[in-house]
Amino acid sequence: MLTSKMKLELITTKDGSHSLYRPDLDEQYHSVFGAIRESMHIYIQSGFMAVTKKNIRIFEMGFGTGLNACLTMLQSLETGRAVKYYSIEKFPLTREIVAELNYPSLLGNGESNIFRGIHDAEWDADVTMGRFTLHKIHADLLDYDIPGGIDLVYYDAFSPEKEPALWTDSVFRKIYDSMSDSGVFVSYSAKGNVRRSLLAAGFRVEKLAGPPGKKHILRAIK
Repeated sequence: MLTSKMKLELITTKDGSHSLYRPDLDEQYHSVFGAIRESMHIYIQSGFMAVTKKNIRIFEMGFGTGLNACLTMLQSLETGRAVKYYSIEKFPLTREIVAELNYPSLLGNGESNIFRGIHDAEWDADVTMGRFTLHKIHADLLDYDIPGGIDLVYYDAFSPEKEPALWTDSVFRKIYDSMSDSGVFVSYSAKGNVRRSLLAAGFRVEKLAGPPGKKHILRAIK
């Protein structure tokens, strides 16, 4: 659970959706230009939609608010694609903070139950909800062995400037080794050193147009 030293502030981004701000890192969980808009652009449209397999194994770095997991489950329901979703988080949010997030009211009828179910799901265990199976991992990525056969990676760690240890050649090589052939990696960060580390790990890397407020994002293919 959250440490006593970790303070979070609720903020409203420009598309009306909430995010969280961490004063200790001076960084927010999502773009101030729109949390839902950012997640849809980067992780769903540039990631989920780029994988052609019917059954998808996803690994997410940074469960955070659960927004990416919620949006992916909605896509699973809409497309009929089966998803096994692994998400790792070192500092899970408290129930009190989760209850303040306004994503369910913005995403439409029925999403409140989905969002609540994702957060109520047991940690470190498979929890199946229809064609979507969630496995939340309470651990540090640096100490964790990623399951094999991953088709899609959502890399949503805090920025390279704030958490440089999570953006190294060795971390990306570990991710590369866990992925299936032609697996897709997407991240909001388009920094030159991130691109070079992905290339060093063996990925083919491309820059894509970013969401509002961001010029580029990165997509990498194994």
